[in-house]
Amino acid sequence: MAQSANDRRRINGPEESFPPVFDDEDEEDIKLKTQRSRAPGDIRPIFLQPGLISQANGSAYIETEKTKIACAVYGPRQSKTTTYSEKGRLNVEVKFTPFSCTRRRAPMRDAEDRSIGVSIHQAIVSSIRLELFPKSTIDVFITIIENDGIEGCIASGSLAASTALADAGIEMLGLVASCSAAIVGDDVQLDPSEAEARASSGTLILACMPALDSITSIWQSGQMSAELSLKCMEQCHERCIDIHSIVAQSLLEHRRNN
Repeated sequence: MAQSANDRRRINGPEESFPPVFDDEDEEDIKLKTQRSRAPGDIRPIFLQPGLISQANGSAYIETEKTKIACAVYGPRQSKTTTYSEKGRLNVEVKFTPFSCTRRRAPMRDAEDRSIGVSIHQAIVSSIRLELFPKSTIDVFITIIENDGIEGCIASGSLAASTALADAGIEMLGLVASCSAAIVGDDVQLDPSEAEARASSGTLILACMPALDSITSIWQSGQMSAELSLKCMEQCHERCIDIHSIVAQSLLEHRRNN
């Protein structure tokens, strides 16, 4: 007897189904979302916890309101490549959770994951003394649990990665702090949300090592004049000094408690 094509144990949906249709956002709704409850020069509160993942050599969890990121560091360990290299290699892999965005993401990596990974790699690679780890690899895995703008993901991801590297005991030249800015109208707004970044004419992300007074990475997109770019970099650098003290204090408290 031939088996039925339909499975009787599960409830089959209708043959024709259509995705739900959402109304487009009005200008009033966008204005409500872009209204800031903080001053243009203020950033969102930062919660930073090193040593969250016990299986990793070093780890960190960072939360800035709607941006939540976990970072794990493994290594340094022997490189799988057969060629000898005098300097170690840093690998940064970024992955979004399916529920991190408003629209559900596919579990596979895409171009956005790789671009964020390249930006974070550029921000932290110059702070690590890779010449001390010949033929070795340091792997940094970043998981974005909740996303509130690409700019916030890059800045917070760089901060979490630098904290996790320090927690792993990897020798570094200094801690990396990062801050983002957006041009909304004629104002410079630091640490913009996703709605604020969409309403802006240009964004800028600066990563630096405040202890050495050196800049490791600058990432800029959109339209922005040279004067506004310099203004954004100055304000971001001032904020990075405050962020650096938060990272150092969290690492110190973690070592005291453990």
